[in-house]
Formats: sequence, C-alpha cells, structure tokens
Amino acid sequence: MISPEKSTASFLPKAQSGKPQIIIPQRIERNYAELISKAPKTKVKNILVAQPQPEGPKSFYYDLEQKFKVKFTFVPFVKVDGVPGKDFRKQRIVLNDFSGIVFTSRNSIDHFFRICDELRVKMSQETKYFCTSEAIALYLQKYTQYRKRKVFFGDMNNNKELRMLLMKHKDATRFLYICAETKKDEIPAFMAANGFNYVEGVMYRTSPVDLTAIDPHKFDMLILFSPTGINALFHNFAKFSQDKLKIAVYGKITADSVLDKGLTLHLMAPLGNAPTILVALDNYLKEANK
Repeated sequence: MISPEKSTASFLPKAQSGKPQIIIPQRIERNYAELISKAPKTKVKNILVAQPQPEGPKSFYYDLEQKFKVKFTFVPFVKVDGVPGKDFRKQRIVLNDFSGIVFTSRNSIDHFFRICDELRVKMSQETKYFCTSEAIALYLQKYTQYRKRKVFFGDMNNNKELRMLLMKHKDATRFLYICAETKKDEIPAFMAANGFNYVEGVMYRTSPVDLTAIDPHKFDMLILFSPTGINALFHNFAKFSQDKLKIAVYGKITADSVLDKGLTLHLMAPLGNAPTILVALDNYLKEANK
C-alpha cells in the first residue's frame, strides 16, 4: 500500500519507447477453458444463485426463466456489515485527500457513502469514480449526481479494462480503493506493482450466513460470485460433496477457490465469448435445455 503523500516516480520502469511499462503481478494462470467440465450438458431446471434477489421487476434472470423454463432461487451466502465510522477513523484516511475512488461492487458504494454521512464528509464535485462495470457505475446515481465525465467504467465488466482506465489517470490521481476487511483482490496488487498513489479503505466486513435451511443438492446448478461464497458453503456444510451439482462461477479468483476445493467447474465468466455470468448461462442453457 502506498500513502497519498508518497511520490510514485521511482516505481515505474521505463520501456524502450520511454513510456512507463505496465506491470501485471505474477500469479498462477490456469487454463480455465480446459478446466471446464467436458461432460455432456444435461437439462437444468433449478438454479441456486448465491446473491440477493434482484430489485425491481426487470432482470435478465427473469428473462432467462421465461426463455428456458428454469427457476432461480436467490440466497445470499454472506452477510455484509459496515465498519463503524469511529473504527474507520483509526485507519487515518482523510476522504477528501483522494481525487479518485475505485468501486468493484455495490456494497463498496453503499458503505463509502455511509461512511461519508457518518463522518459528515461531502466529496468534491471533481471527484472521479472508477467502476468495474456499467451496472456498478449507474448505481452511483443512488447517492450522487451522475456525471459521465467523472465516472469511468469498462464495457466488458472485467479487471483488465479497469486496469487500463486506472493507468490513464494514474499520474494526476490519488486513489482510494474501497474494500472489505478480508477481501483479497488483484486491483490493489496491480496498483502496488505499478507505483500508484493509492490507499485501501476498509469500510465493510463479510461473514458467512446460516445456510443449513437449504439443501444445495435440490438444485441442478449453483452460481458463485466470490471466494467468500465457496468458503460460506463449506462453513455450513463441512463435508460438502458436489455429486451431480453443476457449479458456475464469476471471476478467476472465484474459479481458483472452487478448483482448490477439488470441485468441478461447469460454467465460468468472463471466458471466451461470455463477458458476464448471465451471457455464459444463456449460452449454456441454449445447449443444455434445447
């Protein structure tokens, strides 16, 4: 982590062209396309989604229900608790010291503006907001006037695009990355490797919820969105075995967590021509439920 006051000039190696070289932190990169189950796709009827039910009557999940005659059941696997303002103060972070705020989830937006309220901080109208996806960017409208020239997001909903956006604004921006207490993410690692002027602001905590009222094996497929989701599954069902349950995941870190547990992946996004889990699911059901 680099404090806002620290110069970043000495961190960037120079490429032969004289331009800063972008450093991607080394990590074991699996060939996820090869790790997806090659077993014949069988019909899917009931799908358990490890997330809260979408708000409002319109959602692509509901479109898929009608299109493929499937049923989605939404059950959050983790609960999110905000870090109280008095505890946040112990991090010695002055919010208005930062000209760029990085959000990777709606939770991060909710708790950032909650902390602003608790500390009676009003962010400058010139503050720039960097988001993983358009959906997250649009969620900002709940709290602040949406100004396109100050809100940045990628079209493909992935960290690669976010990294490129951050690099474009690196030299003139002090970044605050909003995160959970135990969340490990590749974006802070990327910013550290490239000498960004940034700080991680811990504003919420996640913990597993009680899932013992549900039986995962009554579903044909389980969709997971984070390593905390798979951890919550094993927290509730210590002797969990996959059996015939198909597992779908969003993100490489989530996929790694599933594979490290010795489970089989049946669906993943972003991967290939599926930038989102819903596109991947649409493609899967076209074949499985035809």
